[in-house]
Amino acid sequence: MPETARLPRHDWREREQAHQTRADELTRGWRERQLTGESHPVDDFVHTYYPFKASHLRRWHPGAGVALEDSAEDERADWRWYRRDANDTMVDAEAFVEARGRSIRFITGLLASTSARQGQFGCFGLHEWAMVYRQGEHRHATPLRLTQAQTDEVVESHRIGCSHFDAFRFFTPDAAPLNTLTPSRENQPELEQPGCLHAGMDVYKWATKLGPLVPGDVLLDCYELARDIRQLDMAASPYDATTWGAEPVAIETPEGKAEYVRRQREFAQRGNALRDRIVAAVTAGVGPLLAEANS
Repeated sequence: MPETARLPRHDWREREQAHQTRADELTRGWRERQLTGESHPVDDFVHTYYPFKASHLRRWHPGAGVALEDSAEDERADWRWYRRDANDTMVDAEAFVEARGRSIRFITGLLASTSARQGQFGCFGLHEWAMVYRQGEHRHATPLRLTQAQTDEVVESHRIGCSHFDAFRFFTPDAAPLNTLTPSRENQPELEQPGCLHAGMDVYKWATKLGPLVPGDVLLDCYELARDIRQLDMAASPYDATTWGAEPVAIETPEGKAEYVRRQREFAQRGNALRDRIVAAVTAGVGPLLAEANS
């Protein structure tokens, strides 16, 4: 195992407090709306689709292989997947790998293969359009930007090439056969590619599933990426989300397509950088344990 790094109390407390401040600012709108019963279809998606509590997002983790000095009497000593070491605490990497080794290997393998794969930038966000194709009732109460007939025409006049199962599974029955791919849970590792907006949002999901192995700053960066991507996802959708702060990106026009691809490429770069950071953190923290458990 790599040598354990040690953080003095004043250092890790400073990092923890900065993390908490950042997390509180990022989740302020969500937490306030929880008290009033209001909702925000764009910004709330990260919290409703990915069942990870804002209170857990606030928890700062240093990653595996880091001992936090003079922390044994703090609350974190009782967190799941932590252990005491005299007056210090650290991630119980052995217990986490023993319990979730298979999941860790799947997630890091998926992230690494996705990062290495060529991104596809010709989908134009049509997965959202395929979810309302030939439907009188829609998943969101927000009105469409175009008429239903015009929306259907956009779907019919484009090549649909959705590679993400969790988007494809919401296609309407009439739209599903129009997709050039057939994404499934089984072929996800082969089809996942960095140009996909949903794959980019899911980097946050995978980070949450890796728990304390992912350093706090990486987790919050993943959260921000998912929230930013959701803005484009709804802006380029057939819905009129202007009320919710998502100015339309009219992908049915050449100008809209160009804008979508430009932002899509930026998200792909950010997503791949985070995928690489997650894999690097897990490899450095528990790589030998994973290899031993797999031998």
